[in-house]
Amino acid sequence: MSEHLGTIRLAQVGIVVRDIERAARAWADLLGLPLPEIRITDPPEITHAEYGGRPTPARAKLAFFHLENVDIELIEPVGEPSTWQDQLERHGDSLHHLAFRLPSVEAMMEKLPSLEAHGLSLVQRGDWRPNGRYLYLDGVARLGTIIELLPGG
Repeated sequence: MSEHLGTIRLAQVGIVVRDIERAARAWADLLGLPLPEIRITDPPEITHAEYGGRPTPARAKLAFFHLENVDIELIEPVGEPSTWQDQLERHGDSLHHLAFRLPSVEAMMEKLPSLEAHGLSLVQRGDWRPNGRYLYLDGVARLGTIIELLPGG
């Protein structure tokens, strides 16, 4: 099994923020785009979110700017523990992750052991409706940021 990521398709840049409404207005003004919808992630009984290998009730407010080549995802943590809250406490409003798409959830799960062997440890995971999943891999020491894997590439 190859240790490389298996894709070069960057899907999004994730930024944690303390005030998503303020941040969304600032990005909308800069980009000349309308304000995006701000939504909150599903509750834990739907997301099955885990942080550090344990269930977490953490949720987040999200806003997406769909650019020509990549999405900007704004994330305001709601509750904890989560990688989002940790990032915000340590660094304030800041880059949280770079997300890459793999063909499917199955491909993501198959890739996980080789990426962990490459020094990227699973820090948080969760599901979304109807059949989505995200995996956050801690790449801060090696790469300077978290790497997110998403299905659909």
